[in-house]
Order: sequence, then structure tokens, then C-alpha cells
Amino acid sequence: MESRTIQLVVHYDGRAFKGWQRQPDVPSVQGALETVLGRLCQAPVTALGAGRTDAGVHATGQSVGVIVPARWTPAALRRAMNALLPESVWVADAHEMLPAFHARYSAESRRYRYLVGVDEAARSPFRRHFEWAAPGPVDPSLLTAEAAALPGEHGFRAFAVKGTAPADDDHRCRIVAAHWEPRPGGLAFVVEANRFLHHMVRFLVGTMMDVALGRRPAGTVGALLDAPDNRDVSVPAPPHGLYLERVMYPATLYAAPAVTV
Repeated sequence: MESRTIQLVVHYDGRAFKGWQRQPDVPSVQGALETVLGRLCQAPVTALGAGRTDAGVHATGQSVGVIVPARWTPAALRRAMNALLPESVWVADAHEMLPAFHARYSAESRRYRYLVGVDEAARSPFRRHFEWAAPGPVDPSLLTAEAAALPGEHGFRAFAVKGTAPADDDHRCRIVAAHWEPRPGGLAFVVEANRFLHHMVRFLVGTMMDVALGRRPAGTVGALLDAPDNRDVSVPAPPHGLYLERVMYPATLYAAPAVTV
């Protein structure tokens, strides 16, 4: 049977799931997508994500690769899936890709955004599940200074869960961009890199926030880069403020010109 390779751009509310990866007897984003795909295609279909987000982490641009019967065009598959998916998941866009496309290994970079609320309304039930309400007054200039140490290639053992990468992995990541920016009621940390380690963004945010709250000295993030272990890192920021925002691929992998979402 002829097939078609499609990239799905997926949004999801991480509160509804125990993470991205399919697991027995617990809700997962991958499981929700594969259930719907299997129903539509009348056969098992693997949904391969660009990254395995943790329980509670959200996405506004998770990339998911699927191989489906050729009768499914990207637009038709998107419409059909959105009619069946739970309300916590939405396929924002779909692109036909060349067969060489791999959602994880073809990615050139990934971009995450972490939201911090600094006003009193950050504790509202309409915000507190989607951003981290700062536990005290925050100095934005200190956040900016800590983030300035990140661009470039560094070792990130200090900002990763020990033992979650292979023993021979060098834990090096190339940070394309890292900065804090203002937003209504708070701040956002935006970071783009060729790869991310387990809990890496949350460890970075937790450490930068400790500096901005006056709990740790200025320059802590830079001092921890290329450290041999994570013994001196701060507690990771909570998962509900983190969003996988976008995954970038070479234009040559798209069967037709892609429209930026």
C-alpha cells in the first residue's frame, strides 16, 4: 500500500498527561495521537515526537512524524484527527514530508519557552496552571545577565538529570539563542538549541530564578557550565511553566514549501 509521510504540529495541555511517551495504563500524548491515528487508518500507526516532554509540560509546537496511507492528505488528516482527539490536544498544522524525514533526528534545533508570572494575578486559577508564579520579587536584570552566559556550545552535566543520557554522551549542547523577555504580567525565558537534556530548561530556569530572587550569587549559571556533575544546580522550575514552542527542520525535507506556524 502506498504511504505518505506527514509532520503534525501539535499543541497540548500537559496537565492531562503523564508526559509525551506512551506508557501502559496512564494517559500520554503519544498514546492519544496513536489511538486516533489507528482508528482513522484502521491499523497501528506510530507517532514519533521530536522530543519527550515530561508530565505537566505543555507544547505549542511539538513536531510529530507519522506514516499513513497515501489517501490521507495533510489537510484531511488534520481535520479528521481534530474531530476525534481529546480537547487537551490539537493538531495546529500538517505538512507532507519526504520519506527521509525523521521527527527527532532530522531536527536542526528546538525552541522552548518558560513563563514566569511576577504580578499578583499570576496566582489566578486561569494562570497558575500555565506559568510559574514567582515566589518573591524578581530582578529582571539579573535574569538577563545569567542568560547571557548560555549562547554557544557548552557541557550541561550540571543542568541535567544524572543517568538519563548514555554513559558516553558528552552532554554538550549548542545554544543558538537564550534570553528573557517581558510579557504581560511577567517574563518569558526563550531558549533554542540543537539538543536538550532531561530537565535542562527547568534546571536553567530554577537556577536563574534563584539568582534573581537573591538566593544565589550573580554568575552562578556561567560558573556551572561545563561542570562535571549536577550537585550544585538549583531545584528545577515546575513543569507547568514550560512549553515546547517550535522544532526547526531543513527546508529540503518538505515535500512542499512549509508555512511557518
